[in-house]
Amino acid sequence: MTAPKPQTDGTPKRPRVIAIVNQKGGVGKTTTAVNLATALAAAHVPVLLIDFDPQGNASTGLGIDQRQRGTGIYQVVLDEVPLASAIQRTAIPGLDVISSSVDLSGAEVELVSGVEREHRLRLAIAQARLRYEYILIDCPPSLGLLTVNALVAADSVLVPLQCEFYALEGLSHLIRTIERVKRSLNPALEIQGLVLTMFDRRNNLSEQVAADVRGHFGAKVYDTVIPRNVRVSEAPSHGKPVLLYDLRSPGAQAYIQLAAELLKRERQR
Repeated sequence: MTAPKPQTDGTPKRPRVIAIVNQKGGVGKTTTAVNLATALAAAHVPVLLIDFDPQGNASTGLGIDQRQRGTGIYQVVLDEVPLASAIQRTAIPGLDVISSSVDLSGAEVELVSGVEREHRLRLAIAQARLRYEYILIDCPPSLGLLTVNALVAADSVLVPLQCEFYALEGLSHLIRTIERVKRSLNPALEIQGLVLTMFDRRNNLSEQVAADVRGHFGAKVYDTVIPRNVRVSEAPSHGKPVLLYDLRSPGAQAYIQLAAELLKRERQR
């Protein structure tokens, strides 16, 4: 893995933490997390992907078999192990992962009475010496305690939004949750951007939804859109990001463009 240069005092630069969030399932959230992380790593930007969804789909999509997962994010948030000891390398140079499993589904119940329950992930990241430029958190499709932990730990939020009729339904709830977390738990939290997914140029509805979203959120919406593409859908069953499965596919090329646009926004920030 190519590490960023340390600061002059020898301390690694603090990674930029981005939570990838949408409480609706089936919007391309995990697909975006896996392929954006892969595209950043391909651009020689060291990335850690935290699979924070009990379904563990991001781990599967990076080829981490259930039997290989062992210590993961569940043990980290319960303070059983330090975050660094749960990191696994992937087949992609520059991209590491902390895996998830169904055990994580019990963490919300176990954390309810815990001390600093909303801050477990933030503290785990803060206490680790990490040489990544970015940490991406793939959140569960809900707005429970796990997602709140991710929002408290994050610098910013990336929201994948499918180009379908109900795209804006529920988004206002997510925005309110982000604002509540910002007011009471993480004043620095910001919306990094919204990414339109499952875009079909043959479908007038996709164009209309895209226009509506851009009308509501303006420059917060990425120029890059992720097309509805069968190669993107096939890739996880082979344990690969679409960039490895079929680099020339429209989906893979879109995620390369998205990574470039994200890095441009981050430089401008």
